[in-house]
Amino acid sequence: MLHIKSFINKMSAMEGKKSKDVVLPINEAKGLRDDICKLLADLHELNREKNNEEEVFNISVKGGGFK
Repeated sequence: MLHIKSFINKMSAMEGKKSKDVVLPINEAKGLRDDICKLLADLHELNREKNNEEEVFNISVKGGGFK
């Protein structure tokens, strides 16, 4: 997540300067891409685990005084 934090800091600095462009060296861009992909993969895994959880229902049937 280091690259994401670096990108956020760079964006904040550029906004303060009213700059219209942000330039990233290729190594920073690759790191940012990798961090974003990792976050997306983690989110996908969490959603898959959540969807695979089975709900358990307990049902009891009593006949009582049925004749």
